[in-house]
Amino acid sequence: MVSESLSGLELVFLAFAITGGVIVLVKLVIQFIAGADSDIGTDTIDHPSDSDLGFKMLSLQGIGAFFMMFGLVGLAMYRESQMGVILSVLMAFVAGLFSVWMIAKLFKFANKLQSDGTVGIEKMKGSPATVYLKIPAKGIGTVTVHYNGRGREYDAREKSGKAIETGKDVVVLEISGKTLIVEAKD
Repeated sequence: MVSESLSGLELVFLAFAITGGVIVLVKLVIQFIAGADSDIGTDTIDHPSDSDLGFKMLSLQGIGAFFMMFGLVGLAMYRESQMGVILSVLMAFVAGLFSVWMIAKLFKFANKLQSDGTVGIEKMKGSPATVYLKIPAKGIGTVTVHYNGRGREYDAREKSGKAIETGKDVVVLEISGKTLIVEAKD
């Protein structure tokens, strides 16, 4: 039996390693089953994006990684390297913290790779557009702005208040709130 050959401290390290490994494994299986974009079991704590790093590390991945590394490194230091209790626990704690820090850095890096794909209206200035719905004299119509190979529709009015017919090419001169100020190309 395993418990006969392990001391009390070794059993504690083994329990931490097994617990952490199970948490990491279950989280991995849930992500594969539910999909990477799912929020099922993502975090033990809901934290806003502006929370400090300490709260961001309190996730299932972070806790599982800490337990697993604490147990594995502690067991290796105490049993295989013949280090004392204090040094083994200290090294295990440092390894656990390092793994949590690495998980947080990986999530931060992965989060930077995400993009919602939206383009702010402020980037439309100077872009070519086509009148989609007629712009009446001193009124508002709709234009399709051609930006980065895509068409986006916005409310628009002509700079001097003239009417512009559907299908005419215009250029965006300014942005006024959520309305584009355009001028017909001649």
